[in-house]
Amino acid sequence: MQLVKPILFILLLSPFLMLIFGAFTATLGADPQKEIVHETGTWTLYLLMLTLTMTPLRRWTGMPIFLQVRRMIGLFSFFYLAMHMFSFIALYMGFEWLSIGEEIMERPYITLGMLAFILMLPLAITSNRCSMKRLGSRWHKLHRLVYIIAVLGVWHFYWQVKSDINKPIFFILLLSLLLGLRIYWANSTRTRTLNKQ
Repeated sequence: MQLVKPILFILLLSPFLMLIFGAFTATLGADPQKEIVHETGTWTLYLLMLTLTMTPLRRWTGMPIFLQVRRMIGLFSFFYLAMHMFSFIALYMGFEWLSIGEEIMERPYITLGMLAFILMLPLAITSNRCSMKRLGSRWHKLHRLVYIIAVLGVWHFYWQVKSDINKPIFFILLLSLLLGLRIYWANSTRTRTLNKQ
């Protein structure tokens, strides 16, 4: 079990390292900027969905390792989101802040992406034991924002895809399943609590 986290860290970092390698070796295709933005965004969603999957896996298997690695996966999801935002701002917009502001206001899918980033920022900042102790029960309420962030992220992806919607549909179905499980378990807990009263 001690090797799980170091191995997972390397696996989660490897897509980013492959992008760096591709950029330096000019193997990212005809439009490397688009490839970087697309891949960092896609990996953000993959890891966000994986983060949300950890709790169901813990409930079904009883293995604590899933909760022990959840924070790392969540932070890597934020890392790829930050790289996605930076890539868009730097590679596509050239740090032209006025144009960036116009894009955020005029393109709804970019507005959703920016909102998801803003909401995810406090989750990343408070993903440590010190914040958990300081915030207490408020920490859990704050981190439930991850479901709203996931909805915004999938929505953002769906809106910006122009032709092949297979991946967006996959994310929509997976997120619907995860949200459905969350609602089912919350209702079951509420029902048991009422029955005990």
